[in-house]
Amino acid sequence: MVNYLYGLPSFIAYLVTAILLLAAFMYCYSRLTPHHEWTLIREGNSAAAAAYGGSILGFTIPLYSAMANSINFIDFVLWGVVAFIVQLGTFFGVKLFLRQQGESLSQHITEGHQAYGILMASVAVAVGLLNAASMTW
Repeated sequence: MVNYLYGLPSFIAYLVTAILLLAAFMYCYSRLTPHHEWTLIREGNSAAAAAYGGSILGFTIPLYSAMANSINFIDFVLWGVVAFIVQLGTFFGVKLFLRQQGESLSQHITEGHQAYGILMASVAVAVGLLNAASMTW
């Protein structure tokens, strides 16, 4: 008789770990950024919601790629950590670029300037896609 649920333990391990990595990313991202995403989102700040949502997608896309392309569980976790670092670096890279232009990304987001939230979300997703593509081997 064929065991149809043979892979269930691996499925659960990968899924639970991915959710834990996502939760850790969301927590760290919101703690490391100068603006307070959750407070701003509760206040109805669309720029903060867009930027935060884009960063979540920008992390989740390469996390998916790591999950789909890893050779084992440890490989998946390590590439998930790489995705985590790349996405945090993306925020700080955009922040630094705008600072050199004499602007503050966090101030724009805090003030609800949707264009900056959309810009941050777009860059986060774009880098996430490039990160994911780089994880296919």
